Parts: sequence; C-alpha cells; structure tokens
Amino acid sequence: MASATMTTTTGTTLEHPSQQSTRRLNGYAGPLNGHPRPAYYDEREKTRDEGARNCTLKSPQYKELYEKVPFITAALTHFGFYVLMFLGFVNQLLFTPNVAKEQNRKGYAPLYENFEKFYLNYVYRRIKDCWNRPICSVPGATVTLKDRVTPDHGWTFKFTGTKTECINLGSYNYLGFAESSGLCAQESINALKQYGCAGCSSRLELGSMPIHDELEKLTARFLGVEDAIVFGMGFATNALNLPSLISRGCLVLSDEKNHASLILGLRLSGATTRVFKHNDVKHLEECLKRAISSGQPGTGESWKKIVIVVEGIYSMEGTIVRLPEMLRLKKKYKAYIYLDEAHSTGAMGKRGRGVCDYYGVDPKEVDILMGTFTKSFGSAGGYIAGTKVLINHLRIHSHAHTYAVAMAPPIAQQIITSMKIIAGEDGTDAGKKKIKQLARNTRYFRRRLNQIGVIIYGNNDSPIVPMLVYLYSKIGSVVRILTTRNIATVGVGFPATPLMEGRIRFCLSAAHTKEQLDYVLNNIEDISNVLGLKYSKKLRDPDSIEYYSDSETE
Repeated sequence: MASATMTTTTGTTLEHPSQQSTRRLNGYAGPLNGHPRPAYYDEREKTRDEGARNCTLKSPQYKELYEKVPFITAALTHFGFYVLMFLGFVNQLLFTPNVAKEQNRKGYAPLYENFEKFYLNYVYRRIKDCWNRPICSVPGATVTLKDRVTPDHGWTFKFTGTKTECINLGSYNYLGFAESSGLCAQESINALKQYGCAGCSSRLELGSMPIHDELEKLTARFLGVEDAIVFGMGFATNALNLPSLISRGCLVLSDEKNHASLILGLRLSGATTRVFKHNDVKHLEECLKRAISSGQPGTGESWKKIVIVVEGIYSMEGTIVRLPEMLRLKKKYKAYIYLDEAHSTGAMGKRGRGVCDYYGVDPKEVDILMGTFTKSFGSAGGYIAGTKVLINHLRIHSHAHTYAVAMAPPIAQQIITSMKIIAGEDGTDAGKKKIKQLARNTRYFRRRLNQIGVIIYGNNDSPIVPMLVYLYSKIGSVVRILTTRNIATVGVGFPATPLMEGRIRFCLSAAHTKEQLDYVLNNIEDISNVLGLKYSKKLRDPDSIEYYSDSETE
C-alpha cells in the first residue's frame, strides 16, 4: 500500500492525493511554512466553525467614503490627458533636446521602453516639479523645502539657494515622533555612542546586538503576540519574507490595492496569486469557494495553503481593511491571513496597536502581522509578529534576516523609545495624548473637507485623506498653489492611480495644531472655488464646520 505521506528534499510533508481531496472538501487550506499546523490549531479545530458563525462586528460601523466621478469630469479628464499625449508626440517629432536622449548606451539595452520614455519626457515632465521635492529638515508638523527652478520646462532643475518652510501634509509622521530634538533623539544619540552606527553584518552572523533582542520582545509585547522579528528595511520585510512563507503550490488571494512590496514578494515566491476587489468581502468569499472546490490548475490537487493578503490602511485610498469579516472567512475556510499594518500600527486603535485594536479583535487571530517603523514611530525598518513557530521559521529561512545588514542601533533605539511612549511604559500619558490628537485631527479635517464640497476617499478614521481632483492639469495646479502658500502636500496621478482618479493626498499628524489645519482648509476652499474642485453631490451642513473637541475621538 502506498504511504499516506511523502517528504520532499526541502523537508516539506505532502499528503497522499486521497487525503488531500478529503481535506479540501473540509475547507483545509494546508500547513504554514511547509510544516504541520501548530498544536493550538488542533485544539481549536472543534470550535472554529462555531466561532466563524458567531464572529460579529464589535467595532464602529464601516464608514468608507466613495463618490463616483461626474460624467462631464470623467470626459474632460480623458480629453485633457489625450491632449497632453498629442502635444507630446508633436514635441517629440519637432524638437527632441539632448537631455531627452540616452547617452553612452551603445551596446546596451535601453533603460526604458518606448512608451515609458515618452511618458516620462513629454507628459510627466510637465508637472515633474510637483514630485521628488528635496527637503532639508525633519518631516515634522512643518518641513523645509529647498527651492529650485527649471530653466527648460522640467528637463533639468537648479537650486536657488533659498528655502521655504511649509506645513507638512505629505509625510507619514502620524504621531509626531519625527523630531530632531527631545527624548527620542537624545536616546538614539546615546545608542549611537554605545553601539556605533551599524553592525555591518546580518543578524544570523555577527549583526545581532542586545538592542535588537530588546526591540523584538517589546514589539511582541506591544502587539500582544508570542514573538516578533525585526528587519532593517520596511519594503524588504514584505518582499523578502513572503517567499519564505509561501511557495509554488500555494494560493494567495491579494487585495487589488495592495502595496508594491507585497506584489513583489508574491512574484518572488512562485505562488499562484489571484486578486480580489478592494476590501470586497463578498468577492473574497467567492474566490475562496472557487479555489477550494477547484484545487490547483491542471492537477486538481488541494493547495498547500491559502493565504489572504491585505493591508490595515491602504495608503492611496485611505480605506481600512474589513478585518472582522475577513477573519470570519478565514475561520470558515481555514485559510491564513497576512496583515500588512505599515500605516495602521501606532495610528489606529485607542492604544495605538493597529487595526486589531481598532476593531477589538484578538491579534492572535491574525496568523501573520507585518508592519513598518517608518511611519508612526519616526524611524526605519519593519517587523513580522505572530507565533513562536512562525518567528523561529523566519529566523532560519528569511533572506532579510540571513543576508541583509542588521538594523542600525540608533534606528532601533528610536523605535524602542517611541513605542514605550505609545504604550505608556515611559510612565507618562504622552502616547495616549498623541493617539487622541491624531484621531481628533483626522475626524475634524475630513469633516471640514466634506463641508467644503470636495470628494474625498477612505474611512472617517483614516489619517490618510485622498482628495479627488481628477484632471492631470489640476494636480499640478493644486500642488503649486499650495506650495506658494507654504503648504506641502503630495499629488498622485496615473500610473500610480487610475487615469480618472488623480488626487491630492493629505497625511495628518498628531503634531498638527488646529490653527495649522484651519489655515490649510481655508486655502483648500479658496483653491476649490478657483479651480472648480467641488465635485461632491452630498448634502452639507455648514453649521457644524467649526466643531472640534474631544468627542472627535469617540
């Protein structure tokens, strides 16, 4: 009789097809990391179906904002973009300056494809001054821009030697820890003196220091899970760890708005990736049913595992993941959830613990918690947190842990200090005040924009606020006008967004004062009147626009 299981050269245990079929019908999604499911899964197996049925939303109602673009605006957006394209073709035919040509490339392939080169030179160049603006200060409540001019319509730029201080609405400094002075800065300086600038080695070789162990234990305690592992780069945390967790024969159901680091990690893993509509729980369940019933393409074998990959807050949409409903599906179909909390850790929840804290969900219900330290903590790097089985697997198999240089000690100390403040372990309530201030600023800013009559996307509690301007030309106009009025923000257009959804993205911070927000909002209203940005058809209540109090956080 054939053996019920077999072991591959990589040590992965595979079941006999007859067992796979039975498990697939029962909704089993397979082992994690090529190992059997942890023991605590077996203990919970009998109660999972009941838990899935009883999973209810113990959190505030979903408050997503979305309005369709008016037909006339959509038509003008397309028309304006095609006019830019046409003028670009004419420009390319009649006048091609030397700076538009690749130099010293004989014998090498072109750096860009033809359309990419055309788009960069003749479309994007026209508003290039609105992007990649150099700064010469910390990205706090205000930021100092280095002034520059372009003598040739965006082909090249020159610094003028002057600077402009602006209210900063373009950085992810959610809790205001991006400071060049204060407790965080001083303790980072002390860590620099004690440990030096860097370990100059990977964690698995000579790069591990006591400060890394302290940070990992603190992160696990902060998130409420068994263990955590930290890395020196946030982007690499996704890109280099996903291939350690999934492989060929695994299925990933990925939200269509997921970050590029997630997409790259999924491509490197070799797993099959299927995309579901943004934050659409119904479509996700349809994908799960189809995947489990059909199995792998060609063979019909069950998937090694099925992983749902989502983000806490989506950085371009300002939406918050519908976590309780997705956890219900995860339990029902016995899949896994990989939750990227790059923008939500520190910024969401009454205690700043992220979307699990926001929804009142036990973080241990999420199989893989990922996040970065570049936003709310004012530092750099990223983490993955979960069970000890998961983290021990990554300590051996993660490319980011095995080959990449360990996190610099001053960077780690900045995270430790800011995280202790957020958690209240410094003996003060400063962290609690910052969390409440961010929530208050977010609700006030969003309500005022609704009162003005512009269209904004996202959740009412999301500190990322995209304001739709649609037309390509208006993106540049808004960014330039705001800069002249000492307001720095980010314009986002195609290809980073759909062609018809050009936007201005505001990122709020606990460091912003009400006076600063009012100044920004008054200028936005003025610009909206001049440029015609009041696209919203929603009813407005002008009597409530000045409301700003502690109840903003409720």
